[in-house]
Amino acid sequence: QVHLVESGGGVVQAGGSLRLSCAAFGSIRSNNDMNWYRQAPGKQRELVASKSSRGNTNYADSVKERFTISRDNAKNTVYMQMNSLKPEDTGVYYCNVRDSCMNTWGKGTLVTVSS
Repeated sequence: QVHLVESGGGVVQAGGSLRLSCAAFGSIRSNNDMNWYRQAPGKQRELVASKSSRGNTNYADSVKERFTISRDNAKNTVYMQMNSLKPEDTGVYYCNVRDSCMNTWGKGTLVTVSS
């Protein structure tokens, strides 16, 4: 079984920064993707950033050049540095880890960006 623990959410002013962390516990296949999704109030959940175990990286257009996803495979942890935050970045951010045998979600961490 895989368990994900997210941290780093909070309340910041527009233009500020936050760093999200997600630690994975349990057995994960070597070929995997670690992803960050978010769900804004009244909106559909969307993929924000993803990073594969091989290093391939993707970002939503809305966060390119502002957010950076990284992995520490030795710690089974994925991070997302979020800079120049905007009010429209507000939402619950969910860590997701996926391999050939499982698809696991964290409980989410709330990010609120005030104007």
